Amino acid sequence: MAKYLVVRFSSIGDIVLTTPVLRCIKQQLPDVTLHYLTKSIYRPLLEVNPYVDTLYLLEDNWRPLMRQLKRERYDAVIDLHHNLRTWRLWLDLRVPVYRFPKLNWKKWLVVQTKHKAWLPNISVVDRYFEAVKAFDVRPDGEGVEYWMPAGAGFPAEGLPDHVQQGYIAWAIGGAHATKKLPTDRLLQLAALIPYPMVIVGGPEDAPTGEMLAKQYPRKICNLSGQCTLHQSADLIRQSRLLLTHDTGMMHIGAAFHKPMVTIWGNTIPEFGMFPYYGSRYQHGRHSELFDVIEHEVSCRPCSKIGYDACPRGHFKCMRELDLLEIARAVHRRWKQASEMK
Repeated sequence: MAKYLVVRFSSIGDIVLTTPVLRCIKQQLPDVTLHYLTKSIYRPLLEVNPYVDTLYLLEDNWRPLMRQLKRERYDAVIDLHHNLRTWRLWLDLRVPVYRFPKLNWKKWLVVQTKHKAWLPNISVVDRYFEAVKAFDVRPDGEGVEYWMPAGAGFPAEGLPDHVQQGYIAWAIGGAHATKKLPTDRLLQLAALIPYPMVIVGGPEDAPTGEMLAKQYPRKICNLSGQCTLHQSADLIRQSRLLLTHDTGMMHIGAAFHKPMVTIWGNTIPEFGMFPYYGSRYQHGRHSELFDVIEHEVSCRPCSKIGYDACPRGHFKCMRELDLLEIARAVHRRWKQASEMK
């Protein structure tokens, strides 16, 4: 029986995007033992994934972990992170390593030239599958997955009365400021959306969430900073649709096949980080399940990740984004979800 180690250290969205690869390896190669290495803070994302036989967690100390991994005698490492630390892992383990095409130089060209044609119209998931092509593992047409322990979700009865009959899950956060609508624009957007909303996010989003809920107490329930990752994911699962920036919550929404309205700032979907429902449901970034709302400006994209502030100071990609377009997309998705109930 072969034994493989899959490596992806971070972050929430990137790890969720590896789940189709795990599923297809185990379903298409039933005699494989599959281990996964990630940072300890991301344990909840993989702790009950049925396709992971053993989960290894990276803490601060590298050497003890390497001694453990060497004892496993892996047949191969499947590197879905592809950075300096995973090269160090290869140097320590000395087993064959299969990596995915990260396309960093093409992304750099897009950032420099603003010509999106340098990039293929495919998800990063499809590029992850390049790492396992040598094992004859192929995509199955299905999307990403999110697994949570029994009882770890958010109890529906814990929601206030005004959202009990249906709500929008609103992920107001983002890893970088240039991925997020500024606070004043969030307030303006909230005024344009008439439906109940539950704000999800981490502790860093709580002050903004509290402000929005205070401004619209009969419409908005703020739960950012008050939930575990599993509870936030379950709030998305229970929602009618998800309104989100380019963030990890977007990929969790895709795992539950939620209709989505996605808001993009300095990053672009062409980098491959758009919601992935699987090839049965979409072609590249195009799908009937989600909307992409973006504002084209000459300096976008300015980064493949993001910044703490707009490098040019004007932040036009978010400041000039059409909030009415977002509100119309939300209305359309809400109506669709209501008709399906």
